[in-house]
Amino acid sequence: MDLQNRIRRLVELGEFMLSEDVYWKDAKTRAFQQNAWFIPDFIDLSISQIVERFLQKDLLEKWVSEYQIPDREERPKKIGLVMAGNIPLVGFHDFLCCFINGHHPVIKLSARDSSLFPVILEFLNNKNPETADQITLSTMLKGMDAYIATGSNNSARYFDYYFGKYPSLIRRNRTSIALLEGDETTEELEKLADDVFLYFGLGCRNVTQIRVPENYDFIPLLGAFRKYQWMADHHKYKNNYDYRLSLAILNRLAYMSNDCLLLLENDSPFSPIAVLHYTYYKDIKNSIPLENDENLQCVIGRHFLPFGNSQGPGLSDYADGTDTMKFLRSL
Repeated sequence: MDLQNRIRRLVELGEFMLSEDVYWKDAKTRAFQQNAWFIPDFIDLSISQIVERFLQKDLLEKWVSEYQIPDREERPKKIGLVMAGNIPLVGFHDFLCCFINGHHPVIKLSARDSSLFPVILEFLNNKNPETADQITLSTMLKGMDAYIATGSNNSARYFDYYFGKYPSLIRRNRTSIALLEGDETTEELEKLADDVFLYFGLGCRNVTQIRVPENYDFIPLLGAFRKYQWMADHHKYKNNYDYRLSLAILNRLAYMSNDCLLLLENDSPFSPIAVLHYTYYKDIKNSIPLENDENLQCVIGRHFLPFGNSQGPGLSDYADGTDTMKFLRSL
């Protein structure tokens, strides 16, 4: 397909993903049955974000205009994609970058998120049968021209070993933090709750640590976070909360809680599910994280990414800050 046809197919895909198609609805049901973290509301949220921020004709055309993408790729490459499964369709952007460039993605799905993507590919194949040879699902990724792999720090070591001799993007653990000034409004704090709780905090763009001024009043924060009180009824989340609460009590750690989240003072930006770390600062200028901090995906705050926007990346918000499109164009 030429470039305009690829854009057209992606826009049609967006319309399909928002539809009530019976096969698509069944796929979403299976995704929840397969993975209890993928509750229907979060599946629908992920889909709506993809459609609204990725699969719009004007957005796609503006995005591709920033790169020298030929109308037809004369020498398409096979790109092995190892997708994560922490939130629904988390690897869609990597697929999108490969597809819009005219390359051939060969996709290894996560066992935790293997129900949605096959239906997406079936839709594309029905619209253009030629895509059946251009987009492949596979359990083995051998003989690829390049690789894009996302996983934990541990799995990244294996990716480096197997894929390191090829052009590759290897992504490791990342997380996000928020920098608070102490006078945030209730509305800002409720938006911060979205940054913390959406997808149960499992995404690399979820805030897992807040940095606050000394003598910070946590009461308004804990009150605003009660908008996600319902998570205490989710069995997997509640099990994590109870376990972390037990550890805090046994280890005699000082903690704060609103019955759906534990706040623990900790310098680490990484926190477990149902826990939010916090740390104090004396000078806000000295608390600003370094731009090259490899632990951080994004920073939330009045002078950074606005509150409530962490889980709404745009087409040019590349994982780990590495331009996936430039990587693909360089092959």
